Amino acid sequence: MLKINFFRKNLKFKSPAGTSRGILYEKPSWIFYIEEAQHILGECSVIPGLSLDYQSEDQFENKIKWVCQTFNSLIQSQDQVKILSFFSNELKAFPSILFGIETLLYNLNLDRAIDPFDTEFSRGKKGISINGLIWMGSSDEMLTQIGQKIIEGYSILKLKIGAIELSKELEILKNIRDTYGKKLELRVDANGAFGASEVRDILFELNKYDIHSIEQPIEKGNWKLMKALCKEAVIPVALDEELIGINLPEKKKELLQTIRPQFIILKPSLHGGVYGCSEWIEIAESMNINWWLTSALESNIGLEMIARFAAHYKPKIAQGLGTGGLFTNNFPSPLFIESGKLYLRNEKR
Repeated sequence: MLKINFFRKNLKFKSPAGTSRGILYEKPSWIFYIEEAQHILGECSVIPGLSLDYQSEDQFENKIKWVCQTFNSLIQSQDQVKILSFFSNELKAFPSILFGIETLLYNLNLDRAIDPFDTEFSRGKKGISINGLIWMGSSDEMLTQIGQKIIEGYSILKLKIGAIELSKELEILKNIRDTYGKKLELRVDANGAFGASEVRDILFELNKYDIHSIEQPIEKGNWKLMKALCKEAVIPVALDEELIGINLPEKKKELLQTIRPQFIILKPSLHGGVYGCSEWIEIAESMNINWWLTSALESNIGLEMIARFAAHYKPKIAQGLGTGGLFTNNFPSPLFIESGKLYLRNEKR
């Protein structure tokens, strides 16, 4: 009989990760494992201050203990499908924990040579186009990162903005365009950094540098202004934080129908697990809203799951999955990056 348990892992960044919320040096994840087969893992990854399901270590860990106890009780009389259905409902407000259970069960199936997301990617035959992520830092640090990404073969870059002076960020964008012309696609992520009174002026400034899209230009919750920015489309807008905590299908429809963004960006650990993200994708596509999946500082356990899930949709635009090399103490992984694409070595697990 299967039994699951968990342990906590503190992931340590190779280099300080600059965001508009401050600099990260480490972050926690809780790892589910199957006691009889301890190589089968699932990850509950949180970003303190952003993950709504994480209020404190004690609160979060108590919920994980409840999940383990409940799973171990249910597995005696229920099959996987019913258990997953149960947790998809019970853990709507705990997307990171739901994603951990989904990943655990997915990896259990993979161990049994069953792949629900069987694709050319999962068979090791095809890569997924990804953007190269440029972390916030000084102008010199960001330009150094950009140069490295170009050497590595990336043609799509995503820059975190909103933490240093706008003039310096615009200078970096001008430098990129002066050096590389328009052969690079540039995405920017503001993480809600810009105020209502300044955001339009900033968008017009950014627009001079042929920006593909801007993620979350203002803080979540101001649907009226966000709707106006999306309608004006000085730069195409992608919603990210705006989606956090919206768990019911009717609320998801209401948000997308009201704001009508050009893109939504989906992170299973924040936006409802695989189950919730599938729902977002179905609703968005019915409204001709584009989307891409991205990781949210997961270890390689979560990252591999998101990559397999993304590949299932045969994505036509670059995904945000290039974060597997962030940590000094990551888990081993068959993922590797080559010329701006993410691949999976299809080795026996």
